[in-house]
Amino acid sequence: MNNTTTFLFGIHMHQPVDNFKEVITHAVDVCYTPFFETVRRYSAFKFSVHCSGWLMQQIENDHPKLFKIIVELAQKGSIEFLSAGYYEPILSVIPSCDRVAQINKLSQDIQNKFGQTPKGLWLTERVWDASLIPDLDKAHITYTVIDDYHFQCAGFDETLLDGYFTTEEGGKSIGIFPISKKLRYALPFVSVESAIESIKSYNRLSNSAAIIFDDAEKFGMWPGTYSWVYEKGWLEKFINAILQDESIVCEHFGTYLQKEKTRGIAYIPNVSYYEMGEWSLRADDALKLEAFKNEMGEERYNESGVKFLKGGMWKNFFVKYEESNRIHKRMLELSVLREEIQDAEFDEYLYKLQTNDALWHGVFGGLYLPNLRDNAYSYLIACENIRYKDATIISTDEGEMDGFTKVKTVSPHYIFRFDTRGGGQLIEFDAKQERFNWQNTLTRRKEAYHEKIRIKASLPVEEPKSDTALDGIDTIHNIAHRIDEEIYDTLVYDWYSKNSFIDHISDKSITLENFRHCSFKEYGDFVNQPFTHAVLGDSITFEREGGIYLPQKHFAKLKKSYTQLACGLNFSIDFNTDFDYFFNYMLEFNLHFAEYNKVTLNGDSITLGAKKERIKLIEIEDGYLRKKITIKLDKEVDIIYYPLKSVSQSEQGYDLTIQCLSIGLILPFSKTFLLEGSLEVSDV
Repeated sequence: MNNTTTFLFGIHMHQPVDNFKEVITHAVDVCYTPFFETVRRYSAFKFSVHCSGWLMQQIENDHPKLFKIIVELAQKGSIEFLSAGYYEPILSVIPSCDRVAQINKLSQDIQNKFGQTPKGLWLTERVWDASLIPDLDKAHITYTVIDDYHFQCAGFDETLLDGYFTTEEGGKSIGIFPISKKLRYALPFVSVESAIESIKSYNRLSNSAAIIFDDAEKFGMWPGTYSWVYEKGWLEKFINAILQDESIVCEHFGTYLQKEKTRGIAYIPNVSYYEMGEWSLRADDALKLEAFKNEMGEERYNESGVKFLKGGMWKNFFVKYEESNRIHKRMLELSVLREEIQDAEFDEYLYKLQTNDALWHGVFGGLYLPNLRDNAYSYLIACENIRYKDATIISTDEGEMDGFTKVKTVSPHYIFRFDTRGGGQLIEFDAKQERFNWQNTLTRRKEAYHEKIRIKASLPVEEPKSDTALDGIDTIHNIAHRIDEEIYDTLVYDWYSKNSFIDHISDKSITLENFRHCSFKEYGDFVNQPFTHAVLGDSITFEREGGIYLPQKHFAKLKKSYTQLACGLNFSIDFNTDFDYFFNYMLEFNLHFAEYNKVTLNGDSITLGAKKERIKLIEIEDGYLRKKITIKLDKEVDIIYYPLKSVSQSEQGYDLTIQCLSIGLILPFSKTFLLEGSLEVSDV
């Protein structure tokens, strides 16, 4: 057995486009700066770096001391840079032309800043698809890094994954390196001695490599890591141990690729890392997957089960979350227009829209973070502004590919978009100048980790460390988080999408609490069922012949019309049934705001919710955008409203986030009603 192991070590640095400055500064202070200052002292330590283009630009502009250190390390030959999409898109879900353009943009930026032409590529979230290979070839990429899990899913044994392999598509080939899960879970969480032993375990052949390429944020930004990695000196001790051990050789990925032979050909299925496959499943399926894995047992799973027991694929996020699918499909719609529009500013907005973070959800907030969705819509609307300028139009499209028509009205100041799939609801409400979507809401859904909240709510706070932390610290995946009563009480799930202009047929039992808990009685089938549509001039009509079920079905018909205004729209809702009974009709709005502490409804704060009776005018002031949304009605109604919160998981624990202001306008009726009104926007 050969006693030498090549150590291929890389870090990936990324922050979402337009993330809060304080978050970037925190990452620089506790992670990026101490990391590069430490490795700077060891010129023999070779490592690889991928940094998304937007983040590196922030570092250059706002943190010149750190940028200077990175330049110095590049000039000394310590760093090998890898490319990727400039704004960190999932490459497999953006069009081919945009893939190549984004990779070329980052590669050119690396050449300009650091004098290197990258040949390697960091694959965002390690989402692999063989269709990428021809585009990587066009962008002059010769290798990439994926997980050993990808190879195991293709039938490879873990013990053989100590070098690079070759794969191809249509005759275009690329080298692929398997990142070791064992090392990902060891560095920097276990003791230096245990980490070194893990690296040295990769010594099967004379050219064996121990391969790790993982988030830089693990070195200081994840919970507990700053103290462990820097204050207690883990990183410095680790580098010293690597350089003093004659059986370990530090090298760059590109150097290894040139020197050593491929391990052979490999064909990899469409897959990301295991946790991603788990997160992309619907909650109940994710829980079943976890149960199957537990039933199999860790040892048996690691031996053979990993090849056969898999989660979903990344694109399942578009199935799981219609909000993600909507952003993605709107992006595809705009990408098609690039050639026609021929505008460099449009292209830049489009590339920023393609940033991956707002499209999925796992152990980090992702889609659940409203500010990330706001950033995506900001660039989507910026593209629309270039596309439409001051035009006034009404158009239809099938772009979300769900089988239902969407209708869009565009005026010089606002964009409204409606969905025929679920009640002619308003699904987009864009302020063009402010580049903000007030309809950027998120439906409350069951997530697999909610079961842990239910279980842990009755358990003691203190829990023993996992086995992985016996000689170090815990990873993010094993940290026990505190559960409080408010979090438990907020586990509420919506049975319909939380958009606006939702039509409920209920009775006098509607209260603030059952409205918040989405548990009021529903007698009609107009909330989440398809409507027909017609466009005539500047008006759109949605219509459904449905029913009221009390207990058997009774005929009912609802016709809803919208007429475009310069700064809003007029609406009318015409309902009739042959069933003689006293009902309450409730028209529901769900609106999103950037800062809820700056929002008032008829002069009152919305943070606690309330009920108001017999009003015809609702004025919602958005103090952040300095805009007023006014709903005028031709009849008096009762109104209930509440800020609806969702529970999501992050590296810090479980987060409560206000996702929308939910408003119900309640109108008593028997057999028929006609409700008319307007929704208008004005400056405060």
